[in-house]
Amino acid sequence: MADIEGIMIEFRHISDDEPALAFSPLLRGFLKTFDYLSEHGSIGLTASKGFKRNFVHWAASQFDWPGLSEADLFAVNKVLNEQDFMPLVDIHFLLTTLRMGRHYKGQFKLTKAGSELGAQPGRLFGIITPFYLFEIDHAAWSRLPDNRLPGSWDVFLNVINVEAEAGVTGAELRRMLYGDPQPSPLPRYDETMGALYMQVLRPLVWTGMLQETRPEKSFRTQDSVFSKTPLWRASLKLETDSIVRRPTRH
Repeated sequence: MADIEGIMIEFRHISDDEPALAFSPLLRGFLKTFDYLSEHGSIGLTASKGFKRNFVHWAASQFDWPGLSEADLFAVNKVLNEQDFMPLVDIHFLLTTLRMGRHYKGQFKLTKAGSELGAQPGRLFGIITPFYLFEIDHAAWSRLPDNRLPGSWDVFLNVINVEAEAGVTGAELRRMLYGDPQPSPLPRYDETMGALYMQVLRPLVWTGMLQETRPEKSFRTQDSVFSKTPLWRASLKLETDSIVRRPTRH
């Protein structure tokens, strides 16, 4: 049960052999990092305590992150620092904040607790996911970091639980939660849609509970279709579970 600043969202216990765990990029990133540390013992740190480039390059090739493949990252960067691979920044923060790892004499090493969790993916998912969703400042990555989305996770999750059963576009969710954008004679950036994606939808995709399907050649989040993965059903217990509609989208 997550009880963070009034948030009451119930997470189900997931066994370590649950197949749905394979849908989580966040969990995969953790497990790959644990494997690397098991083999190498530590990860080198820069003077500013970021992961060194050799590990960042390795992570980019191994994490298989949706929308941030190795080719995607190197298309805009000649070399990769930790800050160039956003999910790795979050994973590093979670590892240290949740005391699964620590910095020691220019190296990052796992703690005893972190070493044990590498063999318990179900338990690990149950620890990192509520913290990642509800405690990480997802707005910090956006083009407008001070634009905090009004609403609560209880509302977001229950609305998505119903509407994404058959798949729902970003524009449809934006309309349900906040109405239509203000009309404009010229195309302009929809700040509310951007905040909804950065602060709610993308975190759910990165945890593996939602899947985003973007039409070919489209860069607009409004056009993306968001659907629940098996991990959504395996991990969440919500008030709207009893009224979830059966799929009707073809």
